[in-house]
Amino acid sequence: MTDSRANFKVFKLLKIIFSSFLVAALLLFTVASIRTFTLDVNVGLQTAHWEKTNNISLVIDHHQRKELLENFKKAVRIPTVSFSPTESNTTALLDFERLLRKVFPTVFSSTLVHHELVANYSHLFWVPGSQPDLVPYLLLAHIDVVPASESDGWEAPPFSAQEIDGFIYGRGTLDDKGPVMGILQALEYLLIKGYAPRRGFYIGLGHDEEIHGHNGAVNIVHVLKQRGVRLSFVLDEGLAILDGIISGLEGPAALIGVSEKGMANVKLSVSVKPGHSSMPPSETSIGILAAAVKRLEDNPMPRFFGYGPERETFEHLAHKFRLPMKFIMSNLWLFSSLLGRVMERKPDSNAFVRTTTAVTMFNAGVKVNVIPSLAEAYVNLRIHPAHSLQEVLDLIQSTVGDQRVKIELVYGFDPLPVSSADEKSFGFQIIKKTVLDMFPTVAVAPGICIGNTDSRHFKDLTSDIYRFSPVWFKPGDLQR
Repeated sequence: MTDSRANFKVFKLLKIIFSSFLVAALLLFTVASIRTFTLDVNVGLQTAHWEKTNNISLVIDHHQRKELLENFKKAVRIPTVSFSPTESNTTALLDFERLLRKVFPTVFSSTLVHHELVANYSHLFWVPGSQPDLVPYLLLAHIDVVPASESDGWEAPPFSAQEIDGFIYGRGTLDDKGPVMGILQALEYLLIKGYAPRRGFYIGLGHDEEIHGHNGAVNIVHVLKQRGVRLSFVLDEGLAILDGIISGLEGPAALIGVSEKGMANVKLSVSVKPGHSSMPPSETSIGILAAAVKRLEDNPMPRFFGYGPERETFEHLAHKFRLPMKFIMSNLWLFSSLLGRVMERKPDSNAFVRTTTAVTMFNAGVKVNVIPSLAEAYVNLRIHPAHSLQEVLDLIQSTVGDQRVKIELVYGFDPLPVSSADEKSFGFQIIKKTVLDMFPTVAVAPGICIGNTDSRHFKDLTSDIYRFSPVWFKPGDLQR
């Protein structure tokens, strides 16, 4: 009789637990379902009070379009290459300046525009507004490109600007001469139409972004600091309009980078006594270092999906997905861990969920029968906004776990602060409004830039830095 009562109590307790679990699950499902069909973070643009402005419509004929295209090709043909931190093609940089002066005569002759050279090759333009109490903004781009040769697999010579099947091939077409020419062409057109802004703005064109911008962008910042300039926001290259790139997303999406990952170049080295291959030790410098590198690759940095701007990205785009992805995207408070695990399976999406680790150089040995005394490897890490540079270095140390491996930071910096992207954010919303005016069919969302830009040098002048290029990317474009 006692056993029956005990069994009944256990059964009753299990029933209560199961019922409670069922009620909790049903409640969670109900909340998640309501959120799925009501979530709309794309609000605020209609209710925000923007400065009144008279839009100047773009009207150019076929001849003018052809001329613009030819000017762009001329820009691409000038090999403004930054080879290393100590070597740039300065002759090409001077040629590029002459091209700008030639194709944008109104910009350089207008009494409204103040132009100056910074560090000999970078450009700073200042267009004052009619209301000096309005805080100015800065449009940023860079002139230089990374080296390129036909042996790299180009379908056309990299500085030919050759047009094939409607595409212009050339180093710098995307990074970053498109924005350079686009910004100045827009200003040229507006000035011809009699434009004068209410809010003043700057245009900065750096000449050494590809080698960290320590002469160009850094000196532009120095000039602005000397003049006591504060900026409402900075807009630089970065993310773009993605069409068919994000799996499952219906329609194109314009991602505006509100932060960019930090970066670290780390050198690993092992030093041992040299020897002959006929009498090898049990472990060589190469073997020790290779094992350390393998441990870094086998043990990736922690997954941080949901702790950075990538969470806002998916919440802004949730309404553009079909079920069940719409359900998941709308409820990252419940599914962020699951989505993070899915994203880490592919290299392109894995970059958004963690600090990435890439072994890029491995040097050792001088002769086939000599055991080298020194082996070196270089690792490039792109640091997630939820991580810090020091935390990454500590993790490398603990993962390698071998005192024979020397670990040195060659160069690095922390991730950039996350800029505002809500309905009260003037910078984000004015960029968003402009994108929608030009591309009404796109969804706009904040994002994280996995590369690095000159804009990071401006963090002392503004709290809002955005990274976006109005370039329309489709499948296959990145490979091209």
